[in-house]
Amino acid sequence: MSFGEPEGYDERARARPLLGRVRGRTAVVAACLVLGLGLIGGAVTGSWLAGDDGGDGARGTFSAAAGLWHSVPVDQLFPPTLQGLGAGPGGADRTWTRIAVAPDSGCKGAFDPLLGKALAPVGCQRLLRATYTDATESFVTTVGLLFTKADAPAMTALAKRFRSEGLGNRTDLMPRPYAAKDTPAARFGPQQRASWTVSVLTEAPVVVYAVSGWADGRTVDAPQPAAQAMQSGATTAPAQAGLGHEAQGIADRIERALRKDVTSPPTEPPS
Repeated sequence: MSFGEPEGYDERARARPLLGRVRGRTAVVAACLVLGLGLIGGAVTGSWLAGDDGGDGARGTFSAAAGLWHSVPVDQLFPPTLQGLGAGPGGADRTWTRIAVAPDSGCKGAFDPLLGKALAPVGCQRLLRATYTDATESFVTTVGLLFTKADAPAMTALAKRFRSEGLGNRTDLMPRPYAAKDTPAARFGPQQRASWTVSVLTEAPVVVYAVSGWADGRTVDAPQPAAQAMQSGATTAPAQAGLGHEAQGIADRIERALRKDVTSPPTEPPS
């Protein structure tokens, strides 16, 4: 019968130096601690970027996102140029240039009455808007960030309602464009709206939307939500022109920038 050798001794029962073993174990423990902290930190950031519930971390990012409208420079919220690799019809690349930024404001008169009523339960803290055009200046798209007064449960309830009732697909709930004078969007009014998208975030008190149209001022008799206009085989005028891709592509990139902004401090004084 044999037994395991005693701790600290060799096979002849002579004292064995323990310092090397202790140092080795200490290094392993320290490495595990550093790795664990890194995973925890990554989980908090990941929960924000992926929209998962990260407990206290998620609540912290939700609160931080509420103040982005005045703590982040406008060029971070609405970059002067947006690159849309593969964002066009058939995977074509797109480049959008910002041509106007509206002064930050409240929501009075900013939405059609029915959309304003649908958004009323979450309140309006601040509304930021910018308008972009494509490389050919054929299309114009207004993108908006509505910072609400709501808590996480209220945002979740609104998002659920938009999904279950299909509010994002109703033509009487289209967002309004921002038609800036002396720009290609000067004639971009309510009758020129062709395609749109509305995204109610649940991990931040923000509603992201975009609405697109032609820059030549033509009226649109049958606007179509971006999700439908982007479907293969869609034959409406907005779909054929790629205006669904314009609205969705710009909205997606502004939303991604917003998600990144909450995890990094401003690099310059707010605009």
